[in-house]
Amino acid sequence: MDEREKLEKALDTLGRFVCRLAGQAGEDEGYGERLWDGIRKSEGLLQELAYYHDYGQFLCRYQVAGYTLADVLVWQVDHFKLYMDRPEDMNRYRQPRLLLSAFDTMLQMEKEPDRFVEKMRSETGQDILKQ
Repeated sequence: MDEREKLEKALDTLGRFVCRLAGQAGEDEGYGERLWDGIRKSEGLLQELAYYHDYGQFLCRYQVAGYTLADVLVWQVDHFKLYMDRPEDMNRYRQPRLLLSAFDTMLQMEKEPDRFVEKMRSETGQDILKQ
């Protein structure tokens, strides 16, 4: 098998991985395919996905506006805390959904970083009244 065939096989494996995660997250096949299409066009996110696939953790080399996938995931989990008292909403925040949402958010951040940076700085997800 030559290098090109190895690359195509690896990309196929990652594409199936994203689509499988989308199904586990309760998303339709179209969502998984659209997300995979975006990830494969982003060299940084493609490397992050490959590392996550192989090792089950983030590489955290790729950044958008100074934020890594782990930063985005922490921000999302912080919002998850608001749903802890609403059991009917808890299913929305399963691990596959959070993981794919982190990748999806990073893809959007590549296009509009300022919009997300502002949200991440101002939205803590904590239910605290400002005085």
